[in-house]
Amino acid sequence: MTTSERVREERFRALYSAHFDALLAYAVRRTRHPDDAADLVAETFLVAWRRLDELPTGDESRLWLYVVARHVRSNAERSGRRRERLGERLRQQLTDAFVPDPAVRVTEHAAVRAALQRLGPDDRELLMLSAWEGLEPREIAHVLEISPTAVRTRLSRARRRLRDALGDASPAPGHEMSVRTAPSPQEGR
Repeated sequence: MTTSERVREERFRALYSAHFDALLAYAVRRTRHPDDAADLVAETFLVAWRRLDELPTGDESRLWLYVVARHVRSNAERSGRRRERLGERLRQQLTDAFVPDPAVRVTEHAAVRAALQRLGPDDRELLMLSAWEGLEPREIAHVLEISPTAVRTRLSRARRRLRDALGDASPAPGHEMSVRTAPSPQEGR
């Protein structure tokens, strides 16, 4: 080791000994976890080692270390936010790309079809016109030649009977064939 390397190392050791406790306290007060505080102190002293020739002497060296620590912390926070945004984008892409298992849909369809077959033909027709054909009560009323009010009443009862027929095989709440029983805004009462 050369004399200049030895002098440099001694200067760094003196800097480290003189300011480690103060820098650690600074880091602990500004981070959430002790590991983060330790990383902040280590990174700050790494910068100090690399830039030792630029480092002021005396008490100003402590202030210089605080400035470096503040920059290191800011950089770490920005990196953390970028990682969080990237993670969120990846989660969204995975969610968008996820295709449910078709076997689940087949099972649900089979349970619904079986339950529909246990209903009377009028209930079955109402539910199928609403859920499968996507008709609103006023449109169903036109097809069946009855009033929209009668459709809403019968549809409500048919949905209840379907839920009863499905029993434990019922799909998750909110996924029960999306049958409308309230009038649309254009329909009125």
